[in-house]
Order: sequence, then structure tokens, then C-alpha cells
Amino acid sequence: MTGAPGEWMAPLMFVTVLILIFTGYPVAFSLGGTALLFAGIAVGSGILDWHFMLALPERIFGFMSNYTLLAIPFFIFMGTMLEKSRLAEDLLTTIGALFGPVRGGLAMAVVFVGALLAAATGVIGASVVAMGMISLPVMMRFGYANSLSAGVITASGTLGQIIPPSIVLVVLADQLGVSVGDLFLGSLIPGLALAGMFAVYVFATSHLRPSLAPALPKEERMQSGGHLARRVIRALLPPLALILVVLGSIFFGVATATEAGALGALGAMVLAAINRRLTRPALKETMDGTLRLTTMVMVLLIGSAAFSLVFRGLNGDIWIEDVLTNLPGGVIGLLIVANLAIFILGFFIDFFEIAFIILPLLVPAARALGIDMVWFGVMVGMNLQTSFLTPPFGFALFYLRGVAPPEVKTSDIYRGVVPFIIIQLLALLLLILFPGIVTHAS
Repeated sequence: MTGAPGEWMAPLMFVTVLILIFTGYPVAFSLGGTALLFAGIAVGSGILDWHFMLALPERIFGFMSNYTLLAIPFFIFMGTMLEKSRLAEDLLTTIGALFGPVRGGLAMAVVFVGALLAAATGVIGASVVAMGMISLPVMMRFGYANSLSAGVITASGTLGQIIPPSIVLVVLADQLGVSVGDLFLGSLIPGLALAGMFAVYVFATSHLRPSLAPALPKEERMQSGGHLARRVIRALLPPLALILVVLGSIFFGVATATEAGALGALGAMVLAAINRRLTRPALKETMDGTLRLTTMVMVLLIGSAAFSLVFRGLNGDIWIEDVLTNLPGGVIGLLIVANLAIFILGFFIDFFEIAFIILPLLVPAARALGIDMVWFGVMVGMNLQTSFLTPPFGFALFYLRGVAPPEVKTSDIYRGVVPFIIIQLLALLLLILFPGIVTHAS
């Protein structure tokens, strides 16, 4: 389909879309616009025929009718409902009281609740905003260092990226052509291990440098053990039961990810109703947030579908696969390049955008080299999580900046996330060195 005159077009197309993205142009329109521009050039040069573009509506209809992708709005709805009905707030304040007597207890409570909210919501923004609004003022009041407080809140809030049911994992499963349930199961242990590494860091820091994370004074703790136990049961058991039902139904093959997502959305509404918080404003805000995020994902999908169609028409997929499969070191070379590309792009663009731009280029080469796709997906998900934390454009940093008091400087937030980025990179390295963590689970 393409001759010598068109050999330069696929690399130029790739460079053009990156330039548009880095200049701040919306990613979906950068992808779609670049596709139409190069399609027009290719048709004018005789490299492509306009009939080739008739495949685009077919592709768009394909993912618009994709049953698996329907899980995305359901999980977004579930997480947003838990946040808007203040059930997440109850969970955070109660666990904070439980950990209060321990040095660094509030920070450890944030890690614990971050993992629970990740499993209950899968929505990063909801977790970071909820914990930022509730925990940050309390941690500041009791003498926690601003940098440690900001770091632990943003890092724990991003655990929803890798702990199922993660929206990102649903998108990755669709892009990789693997089962959502397998990807959820494979990411469970790495996600929980990462949360454990965060907790160990907080524990070690609070004991090595007690001034950064003191224990709560006695007068601020709960009055009695019985009262605390009742409060913990009331706040912890309902969302925990919801998590177990949603994930258990997927892991044991009782329901698909989409069916489990619908169950989770209904369960979140039931919990809100039981607590008399299923109000009209909460429901409206939840539906609005779900519509906005789902629309963003679908528009990105349309743009990426147009880009990948034209890119493949110009034999760009063959060019990329040839480059990636002939790297020095074979599989190791591909993994180094893939992880570096994802990590560096995470400084500038969102995780969804990385998934839609980079994954279609990496997957054919990974398959050609015999890489397990479930393990590859978990590895990409772990790396994508850093895109939320890396300055200057990490979304979790913006979420926290939006709700943080003026006393917390942007430099405090940036400085606070650095240790957690290092921990994530260490976890990523362990995942690469010990793939059995994923493959044995899935």
C-alpha cells in the first residue's frame, strides 16, 4: 500500500502527534486531527485511497458496543457515589481514630484507607480529594510535616490505579485483548504489596524522625474501646462487604467485570440510602461526574481509533514493531524502552492518553517476543501510576493542590511525593524481576 515516498510518513505522523500534545492541544483532537491531516496527504500522494477510511466508523461502532468497556461508567459511579455520600469520609475519620495512638498513625491510616478506597472506587480524583479535605487539616493540626502529609495523601490516593477494580485496568485489558478478571487478579497482590511498602516507609520515617509524624495526644483519641469498636464496624464493614462482593464475583467467575460494576454501583446507592445520604444533590453530582469522565474516555477512544487506523495504513505498525523487536537485549531491551517511555510521558500527559497512544504501539512487539500479556498489563499499570505523581503535571498533585490549605505550598507537595515515586519504581523493578507475582495469581 505504501512505497518509498511514504516511508517517512509514519514516523513523521508519530512525531507530529507528540508535538501537538506537548504544546497543550487536547489529546483526543491531536490524535484525530493528525489522523485526518495525514490521511489527506496520503490520499493526495496516492499512498492511500479514501475508501480506506470507511473502516473508521466500523471501529468506532466496535468499541461503542464493547460490553467490557461498559464497566467503566459503573465503577466510576460506584466510587463517586461513595465519595459524594460521605461514606468515604466516615471511613477515613474512623480509621484515623483507630490508628491515632501510634506514632505516624494518621499517615498509616491514610495508606490503609487509600487502599480500601482504591478497592471500593477505582477513581483517583475522588480518593485524593476526599483524603486531602479530611486528613490534611487534621495532620497539620497535630504537627505532621506538610511534605510527608501531602506525599502520603497523593500516593495513597493513586492506589486506585493498580488495586482492582481499577478503571485503568479495564482500559488496559481492552487494549491488550485479555480478560479483565485475569488482569484484576494479577494486579491484586502487586497493588496490596505497594500499599504495604508505603506503610513501611511511613512507619520507618515516623520512628526515625518522630517530629515529622507524632502520635495523637491522649485527649484527642476516642473515649472508649467499645465506642471505637462500634464505630469501626459501622464505618468499615459495609464498604468492605461491597468490595468483597464486587471483586469476589469477578474472581470466582460468577459475574463479568461489567456485571460486577453494575452490582457495585447499585450497592453504593444502597449503602448511601441506608445511611440516609442518597440525596438528590449527591445523585446529581455522581451522575454528572460519571458522565464527564466516561465521555472523556470515549472521545479519546475515537481519536486513538482514527490515529491507529491511518498509522497502520501507512505501515507505521510494521515500522514500530521492527524497531522494538530488534532492540539490543530482546525482551529486556523492549521492557526498558517501554517503561522509560511510559515514565517520561507521565510527566506531561494523563494515564488514559498514554494507554491509548503508547499501548497500541507496544503490544504487537510484546506479543512477537512472547511476553505474557497479563503480566505486561500489570507492569504497565504499575508504571502508569507514577504518571499521577510525577511533577510538574501529575494529576494527583493538582487534585491535592485544589483542596489543600494555603499553608501547604506547591513545593511541599512536590517534595513530599519524591520518596513515594522512588518506592513505586522499586515496586516496578521487583515486578519485572519476579513476574511470578502476577502470573501465579492469574
